[in-house]
Amino acid sequence: MRTRSLLNLFAAGTLLAIPALAEPTHAAPATPAAFEQLKSLTGNWQAKGPNGSVMKASYEVYANGTAVVETLSGMGEAPMVTVYYPDGSQVMLTHYCTMGNQPRMRTSDAGAGKQLSFGFVDATNMKSPDEAHMKALKVSFADKNHFSQEWTMNKDGKDMAETFNFERAK
Repeated sequence: MRTRSLLNLFAAGTLLAIPALAEPTHAAPATPAAFEQLKSLTGNWQAKGPNGSVMKASYEVYANGTAVVETLSGMGEAPMVTVYYPDGSQVMLTHYCTMGNQPRMRTSDAGAGKQLSFGFVDATNMKSPDEAHMKALKVSFADKNHFSQEWTMNKDGKDMAETFNFERAK
C-alpha cells in the first residue's frame, strides 16, 4: 500500500478542501467584585502630586479579562507598572517599582466596596526586608471619574504614605 503526503494529495487535486478549524473560545472566569472595580478604571487618569507635578495613570485589561495593567508615570521618575489579577476570592498585585524590586500584595477582603486594601506578601529582587519597598496600597473609589491611591513605602522599618487623587483624563 502506498502512502501519499497531504502535499501530494493537494497537488494531485485529490484534497479539495480542509475545513477551517474553529478558534477555541474560552469564557472569562468568574472574578471577585473587587477585581471588576479595578477593570472599571480602564482608560487614562491624572493626579496632582504633593509638589504640584502631575502623575498619570493608564489602565488596560488583558488576558481575557484576568489581568489589569496599570502604568504610572510622572513626578520625574521612570514609569512603573502594576499588574492586578484575581487569586481565588482575593485580588493580588505585582508592582514593578522604580526602586528595582517587585513587591506582591494581596487584598485582605476582596468584597465589593468603596476601598481595596492590599498588604505585603513578598517581593523579588530585595536583599533584605529593610530595603526600601512598597508595603501597602489602598485604592478608594469615589465615583466613575474619581479614585485615590495611598501607597505606603517601608524603609529601614519606617512607613511613609503618599496619596494621589486621580480624575479621569479628558
